[in-house]
Amino acid sequence: MILSSFLAAVAQIGDMRFRKVLVLGIGLTIALLIGATAGFLWLLDAIIPDGVTLFGREITALDDFASWAAIGLMMVLSVFLMVPVASAITSMFLDDVAQAVEDRHYPDLPPAAPVPFGDALRDTVNFLGVLILANIMALILGLIFLPAWPFIFWGVNGFLLGREYFTLAAMRRVGRAEAKRLRRRHMATIWLAGVLMAVPLSVPLVNLLIPILGAATFTHLFHELQSRVPSG
Repeated sequence: MILSSFLAAVAQIGDMRFRKVLVLGIGLTIALLIGATAGFLWLLDAIIPDGVTLFGREITALDDFASWAAIGLMMVLSVFLMVPVASAITSMFLDDVAQAVEDRHYPDLPPAAPVPFGDALRDTVNFLGVLILANIMALILGLIFLPAWPFIFWGVNGFLLGREYFTLAAMRRVGRAEAKRLRRRHMATIWLAGVLMAVPLSVPLVNLLIPILGAATFTHLFHELQSRVPSG
């Protein structure tokens, strides 16, 4: 069921609404990476005094270190922040992706109830905060238990991503309370789908497409799981 949902999402990757969310996600991710790097350089500049000399010559090694550190920071952040940033951006615009999926695969459905912008913004900010905190904790645990770091990273993010994406996809059709009930009922399936989404999110460039494919996959997954709920 998860595989068929993912393959259906991949087959629709050329949809215009998918591309719009992709461009928004890339743009915001680049902006945040540039902002983080600029902030890091500003902090180094504030810490390192100007005009440090030794034997009458100005020391430039610290400046060189700062430049290389900034490059390294961007590379690290491109992986570390991609999960929370890309996921939060896609969750903000998940309605566009979900509607594109439903227009193509479930055309007989009535119009979905859109999530109010204020609620969507609040959920996105809360989700981003939880993801960043969880990834910091996963990074600390990974440093302690280094061989297990990938599994900690994938497990934590898979749980959070599956939980959030499924809830957002389901809320459009059945409301928040029923979405949570369905999520609890099918938690193992949702967690597994989230892990399969989190694994390629740690791969640069590939991770740019995964949030959109994940949003589409969880839309299919919601409809599949809902169809299995006994009536009455």
